[in-house]
Amino acid sequence: MKATHVPLTPLSFLRRSADIFPSHVAALDTNGDAVTYAQLNKRASALANALRASGVQPGDRVAVLSPNTATLLAAHFGVPGAGGVLLALNTRLGLSEYTYILNHSGARVLVVDESLVRAVTALRTSLVSVRQIIVTGKVPAELPGSMAYDDWTAAADGPGMQGPTDEDFPIAVNYTSGTSGRPKGVVYTHRGAYLNSLGTAISFGLTRDSVYLWTLPMFHCNGWCFAWAVTAVGGRHVCLAKVEPGEVLRTIAEHKVSHFCAAPVVLNGLVSHPDAGSVRYEHRVRVATGGAPPSPTTIARVRSMGMELTHLYGLTETYGPCLMCEPQAAWDSCTEEELATTMARQGVRTLTVEGVRVADTSLRDVPADGRTVGQIVIRSNSVMAGYLDDEAATNAAFDQGWLLTGDLAVVHPDGYIEIHDRAKDVIITGGENVSSVEVENVLMSVPGVLEAAVVGRPDERWGEVPVAFVTLVEGSAVTAEELVEAVRSRLARFKAPKKVVFTELPKTSTGKIRKTVLRDTARRSGDG
Repeated sequence: MKATHVPLTPLSFLRRSADIFPSHVAALDTNGDAVTYAQLNKRASALANALRASGVQPGDRVAVLSPNTATLLAAHFGVPGAGGVLLALNTRLGLSEYTYILNHSGARVLVVDESLVRAVTALRTSLVSVRQIIVTGKVPAELPGSMAYDDWTAAADGPGMQGPTDEDFPIAVNYTSGTSGRPKGVVYTHRGAYLNSLGTAISFGLTRDSVYLWTLPMFHCNGWCFAWAVTAVGGRHVCLAKVEPGEVLRTIAEHKVSHFCAAPVVLNGLVSHPDAGSVRYEHRVRVATGGAPPSPTTIARVRSMGMELTHLYGLTETYGPCLMCEPQAAWDSCTEEELATTMARQGVRTLTVEGVRVADTSLRDVPADGRTVGQIVIRSNSVMAGYLDDEAATNAAFDQGWLLTGDLAVVHPDGYIEIHDRAKDVIITGGENVSSVEVENVLMSVPGVLEAAVVGRPDERWGEVPVAFVTLVEGSAVTAEELVEAVRSRLARFKAPKKVVFTELPKTSTGKIRKTVLRDTARRSGDG
């Protein structure tokens, strides 16, 4: 190893924090236990030793099925510290989805939290590659041959965590939500994770004094790399196994939480909670949101509670956030309504992203006029290495050295990007394009509306017509007619929904609305 080159890896973040802040609390676990950085480092090293003793070889996938806990946090270091590749499993999948992902990934070891062990007992006979199942808690009789996590890690000895010799070696694989087909395994590298984590720490203002609340699942893009970023600066992780709006509001106040991340659906739950009206935090609370465009109404409500909101944009394929709506001093003179609309844009590239463009089908930049629609394309050190064992899908995701996102957007004269829709979500009615996001924002501005999603339904005359699915705040008496009129009064009449369905919206585990399900529902509904 040269003195001028050491492979980049997030493992160095934990080693440094353990050396410099050994007694500083690294994590408050869901059971109330406080884990110091020295202890977190010891736990990660013990995990690395146990994995090697179990026969894990460099590049082997190690799956962890767990809510947000200190154990899952330690796995972000211990698994790659053994040369393994971390597969943090979505905690809300069905048995067939778990079976597919575990078998497709070739996972050798499966660590499961005792609260989720029932799913594993139901599918264990379907697993092809898993050689060992480890349970964090009591091992049920239905899992013969399994071991308790504490006994497993205590029995092993060895050198602890060891970094990679090649920084482009895989560190994690994250499976897409599979909303448009089979989920794909997105491969992250040590280098990409290192750079994106530091960029996140700087962009989001993380320091040793930061208290980060885990409302975002760690299994989602490794918590947008915050599992590594907060550790890098020696901040404190506060783990929540279950996100309940009242508990989130209370925890922010009790632990003086300075940062958290949440999908718009989580923010909607917070601002709609009965206690929200009396909440205005006196300490600084920064919240980042992404996964779907937040409505200007949601942004205004979050700000009224004393929280500073930053809108982020990213994909699983970019380790999470790659754009952020960086605030400008000139925005201070905006009205609250103007500011909320401005902040709803996806923004500009983050610190470690080299290039983001909005391009036409020939990959030529569209003009920055706020009107011409193109596709967002990205080039960055934090773009995935590819899809696991899927060369065809990997090749299709790139063109001329750029990652194709499939998201349609415009560029405003100030250079800020604003998404208009996913390419597959644009509604074409009578030859006119309708942005579902645009209509959804109008619906969300109506008092009493909690959530809204708009999809296209096949129509014999118009080709497609918009259909709105709306969730109301409890006790709201808003009618379908009022919602349709609200859209007609602000947008072209052809953009107004032809039908409004009041229902709870189906979502992925990361808060993204499952529009494929809604399109199927709209198609079956006919003209009713």
